[in-house]
Amino acid sequence: MKKFMSFSLLALAASIATVGFTKSASADVSIETAFIFNTFSFAFHGALVMWMAAGFAMLEAGLVRTKNTTMQLTKNIALYSIAGLMYWVIGYNLMYADVSGFFGTPGPWSAADPFDAEGMFIGDDAAGYGAASDWFFQMVFVATAASIVSGTMAERIKLVPFLVFVVILTGILYPIQGSWSWGGGWLSEAGFLDFAGSTIVHSVGGWAALTGAIILGARKGKYNADGSINPMPGSNLPLAALGTFILWMGWFGFNGGSQLAMGSAADVVAIATIYMNTNLAAAAGVVAALILTGVMYKKVDLTMLLNGALGGLVAITAEPLAPSPLLSIFIGAIGGALVVFAVPLLDKLKIDDVVGAISVHLVAGIWGTIAVVFSNADATIGGQLTGIVGVAVFMIITSAIVWFVLKLIFGLRPSEEDEALGLDRAENGMEAYPEFGRGSQTI
Repeated sequence: MKKFMSFSLLALAASIATVGFTKSASADVSIETAFIFNTFSFAFHGALVMWMAAGFAMLEAGLVRTKNTTMQLTKNIALYSIAGLMYWVIGYNLMYADVSGFFGTPGPWSAADPFDAEGMFIGDDAAGYGAASDWFFQMVFVATAASIVSGTMAERIKLVPFLVFVVILTGILYPIQGSWSWGGGWLSEAGFLDFAGSTIVHSVGGWAALTGAIILGARKGKYNADGSINPMPGSNLPLAALGTFILWMGWFGFNGGSQLAMGSAADVVAIATIYMNTNLAAAAGVVAALILTGVMYKKVDLTMLLNGALGGLVAITAEPLAPSPLLSIFIGAIGGALVVFAVPLLDKLKIDDVVGAISVHLVAGIWGTIAVVFSNADATIGGQLTGIVGVAVFMIITSAIVWFVLKLIFGLRPSEEDEALGLDRAENGMEAYPEFGRGSQTI
């Protein structure tokens, strides 16, 4: 009897506690609590996106030849660091500070302290989150755009002109076009929608990479005079696969953090939905690439599967919240399929894209931006095309100017001897895999 009474009392207490918890969970949180959760979301998701820098480094290191591995790793850690500095020095304010249609007010980033003289929290009605966390989250997106350029132009560009281009891209070009939409500029007023950056981030990097690849030219020996192609397989497919999985994981931060809030139950549900749709799109991109390569080539191409995943991820990035699961699968599958068709098309045009970044980030980015109209009632085909074309024209013209100027000042390509030797030894003076022996290196 005593045991029964004790159990009954415990059950009653648990029921009361559950009721209390339910009421507490459903009640509105305080301004300070929402501020904390919003800030945490930016910081946590930003850290996931920062991890994508490692993904790009591993993917590129695996898809270049052994003799150029160290160079790719050097470019990736350098570009991430340059992006961080330039976005603080000028980029963030150029993108967000007092945007008057076409760009903001350049200058170093700074923010007001959300505490009074006595250290008490006073909130931030204009934002609702720690300003530095937003700066960090926005900064890692800039580095992503620069990483796209690195992979496309691998194995035949000198380090110095590439890094100078990164300075200009992350400090000026990316922030200017970003201000047009995310900064409240003219594209925003035209109704252009891009939730997490299929165009604003990925296509921007894709246009810069395409322009640079055309001006730079192909790797020596890649294309024959009769139009045939000499395959130049990557050195480490396990590393490339690891890089893809890292990017896939980081993409949850890329898209999930773009909800820009986590201070309410509605925001948390939205983030969970974004995670699900993002994963579905990536998986569909892989399966689409698997089926297509199996049918087209009678063998499954791992590199196409890796880029199929990324194509699906890029495609869903423009609107990862509104689509149903089935529509997310469709968007991702088309993104993966487009990569399979775009890679050989670029080769036919003799545009040498070492890692397939143009096919992934530009082609799938355009598709994903258009696909917003399928699920977001506020999107129009006219508004989406205006954004795509506006960013394309700006990035093609400005990137071409910068690349040509850098070509005149520094020269973009190493000598034929250095390219044959490998940029690891020519530019870095060290090899990623010295125990393999130099005799095994091929042009």
